[in-house]
Amino acid sequence: MAKNVHQIAHPYGPAVSRLIEQFASLPGIGRKSAERLAYHMISCSKREALELANAIQQVKEQISPCQQCFNLTDRDICEICRDTRRMQDLVCVVEQPKDVLALEGATIFNGTYHVLQGRISPLEGIGPENLTINALVKRVRQQGIKEIVMATNPTVEGDGTALFISNLLEPENVKVTRLARGIASGSVLEFANKEMLADALRGRRDFSF
Repeated sequence: MAKNVHQIAHPYGPAVSRLIEQFASLPGIGRKSAERLAYHMISCSKREALELANAIQQVKEQISPCQQCFNLTDRDICEICRDTRRMQDLVCVVEQPKDVLALEGATIFNGTYHVLQGRISPLEGIGPENLTINALVKRVRQQGIKEIVMATNPTVEGDGTALFISNLLEPENVKVTRLARGIASGSVLEFANKEMLADALRGRRDFSF
């Protein structure tokens, strides 16, 4: 006989149960961590809790992709793209905005970025048309970009995405390089330390597989 599974109501009520479930749905947050966060929200002052809620609301209302590079910003064009001290003809291509943060932490890259907003993954139904690849090609053609640094994650999907973009840019007058493989295959930029990323940027080479 199949065992009936009943959802046990939280002793503090459905509001707390809902809060725990929302915290538990966040990346990297397990059930125990979600409960600790929920209990902190219960025990802290109303002002502190509302400041957190307002900060989340403000981010969702004010942050959007940069119209040029698709990094996150509170303006039409992000701070990196607007920085005239940066090499505007050198563009590092990454998968997500968090990869920009990781590479900026290496403190040696003085170009700009282009955020693909993902990687090609047929199994997940993500094709080139779902990314910002066409916008990248447009930048190369219109902005006189001299070098594209492929910094997609060293995974099967990341490498496949880099290869697709490299082939697409082959007719264009632009040099395509890739990060040195001091970054282990199958890893992600987000978790690489800044020294490793700095070495990968310094040792970038012509794109090839």
